[in-house]
Amino acid sequence: MLTELNHTNCSSCCSSGNRIFTVIFMVALILAILLGNSVILAVFLATKHLRTPQGYLKTSLAVADLALGILVVPFSVYGEIKMLSINASMEEGGYEVLFVGSWHPCYLIGPVFAGCTLVSISTIFLLTIERSIAILKPLHKEVVITRRRTLLLILVSWTASFFLAMIPIISSHGGIVLEYNRCSRMCNYAPAPSSPAHVWQILLLFPAFDFSLLGGTLIINALSLSTIHQYTRRRKLLSGTDQEPLRVSFSDIKAAKTIGTLTIAFTASFTPIAVFVVGNVLGYQWCTFSFFAFWMLASNSCCNVIIYSVCDQRFREGARQIFMSFRCFCTRSSLH
Repeated sequence: MLTELNHTNCSSCCSSGNRIFTVIFMVALILAILLGNSVILAVFLATKHLRTPQGYLKTSLAVADLALGILVVPFSVYGEIKMLSINASMEEGGYEVLFVGSWHPCYLIGPVFAGCTLVSISTIFLLTIERSIAILKPLHKEVVITRRRTLLLILVSWTASFFLAMIPIISSHGGIVLEYNRCSRMCNYAPAPSSPAHVWQILLLFPAFDFSLLGGTLIINALSLSTIHQYTRRRKLLSGTDQEPLRVSFSDIKAAKTIGTLTIAFTASFTPIAVFVVGNVLGYQWCTFSFFAFWMLASNSCCNVIIYSVCDQRFREGARQIFMSFRCFCTRSSLH
């Protein structure tokens, strides 16, 4: 009965008309990811006063998101357009006509998607740690948070994330493979034929690791925001007195609130994926929900530029300067 229900759901969501709409959505998402994260990289790399440890972490986050727009989503567009052009069946195994040869492209695309997702989570965690030190220990901020340490942590984050992304393939000894999923329209981990049932449970490592980091991030953010609230109350009480004001800067407070918003947005976009993975391990196959879960997470890759634009005044100023410089360059070029 469950198999028939899944088959019906997938058949209804995978019609030719829906495929065209899906391709349009994917192409729009590619453009949004590339444009948004290119702006972030331009602002943080071209604006001198934003080349800080926090700026480097946000740059790392933008690179991870940009990789999705360059590799992961375009590959899904290729798959959908190819299926439309040959009018291939969406039934189980229908996508095999896309890939001819001994090497499957999903063995590159799948780890990139998983690795970049883990990089995003670990980078948001590092941003939260950096902001908590700036808020809780403002006098020690310059000593503890250095560019060299930040760059080292970024390198560790990328290395550990992609190693973790490869663990299901390495540790299962062929029990878990990567395939282009007909429901999610992405390269996903899947059990190999005749693989033991317990091998599939290795994938629980992802939600366990992710929610451990996200849980810690939320707790630290709550502590920082609570400290900011106490600081604001003390600042009002000390206004008009001769007592020494607290040393937490306004920019540190705004940055902490921005990181809190990033954390909430990423947690909301990642939670459906975790639910889907746990459901798969338990034996459920949610075709429509899998598409929603994976593409909600992918769509988060173009949201950071909106959060920075709304919450970060220095980012807005940097973006405005770059826009004015580009406008002046275009004007001079047209005159010549």
